[in-house]
Amino acid sequence: MIANASLDGDQLVMKNYFHIGFAADTPNGLVVPVIRDADQKGIVQISQEMGDLAKKARDGKLGPADMTGGCFSISSLGGIGGRYFTPIINAPEVAIMGVCKSSLEPQWDGTQFAPRLMLPLSLSWDHRVIDGASAARFNVYFASLLADFRRIVM
Repeated sequence: MIANASLDGDQLVMKNYFHIGFAADTPNGLVVPVIRDADQKGIVQISQEMGDLAKKARDGKLGPADMTGGCFSISSLGGIGGRYFTPIINAPEVAIMGVCKSSLEPQWDGTQFAPRLMLPLSLSWDHRVIDGASAARFNVYFASLLADFRRIVM
């Protein structure tokens, strides 16, 4: 999937870096701070930086440089309790992942229903850049990473 790109008018710009935006709820509305070079950071460092940027956002101290240059954004309603939603692409990016609140649900395992933690994910993408099959494969791959968290921390 060509998600690490942006559109500049009709020009497709491929990115050689991974700056990930995340939606932050603030008293003055939603903002999208950007974690730069996320692919070069571990989970702990990303978590710390995300917390610092979210606090800066809530305090109204984000500058333009804190909110530009993203390649892909993630929006979460999990803390609020949302179940499903359709995230809107943060232009000029070409895709955004929506994460909702997880819940324990009965899932058929072939012989019986068993409890399983489910995390609803929503992916929105720009069809001018990404086709639906590629987007579906990305969503399946992303879900498989989350299903076996050891793959992320390695």
